Amino acid sequence: MNDVTLRLSGLKKTYLKGTPAEVQVLRGADLELRAGEAVALVAPSGAGKSTLLHIAGLLDTPDSGTVEIGGQDATGKGDRTRTAMRRRDVGFVYQFHHLLPEFTALENVVLPQLANGVSDRAAKARAMDLLGRVGVADRADHRPAALSGGEQQRVAFCRALANEPRVLLADEPTGNLDPGTSDQVFAALMDLVRESGLSALIATHNLDLAARMDRMLRLDGGVLRPAE
Repeated sequence: MNDVTLRLSGLKKTYLKGTPAEVQVLRGADLELRAGEAVALVAPSGAGKSTLLHIAGLLDTPDSGTVEIGGQDATGKGDRTRTAMRRRDVGFVYQFHHLLPEFTALENVVLPQLANGVSDRAAKARAMDLLGRVGVADRADHRPAALSGGEQQRVAFCRALANEPRVLLADEPTGNLDPGTSDQVFAALMDLVRESGLSALIATHNLDLAARMDRMLRLDGGVLRPAE
């Protein structure tokens, strides 16, 4: 049985092509991510981590190479197909939570499910289950402004996992938190990943957190290599 949830093959991406300031960010990046695996992505700022994650999550397209999610090749697919794949199969978490400020924590986790055709009752039940797993169920009726930074990011994790994606992509998910809160929030994220059995590719500057994942990759010169 093929348990590869995300396969990136030969990804190349250049910005400002044909100009003196041309920057080749990806030069043939390859990756296989398997079900239940958490992989750390480490690299200095500007090395292309965000570009790689955006291409992997079908938010951007490579100049060449392929992206397969759950065995389905997204290469050359139209916007509607890519949007459907992204909504169904990919969850995103960013350094800043990007929660909708006018909605409660519960509503922020419910809304993506409603957009995916889930009933209101089922969406609320799943949202409360997820919020409970990360210890913020008692804050479900609070809007983001009334939550701490750590609580906001935990809600963002729940939102990313609301539609039971195959793959979680996270870009510095604890980078905006103090060290103590960062450790707690990361532990909550890893618990969600392990319990859900999905794959996770997590970009981080924090090597201590990276070492707690299954393996570590470094984006070096536009290609992915095992990190020492």
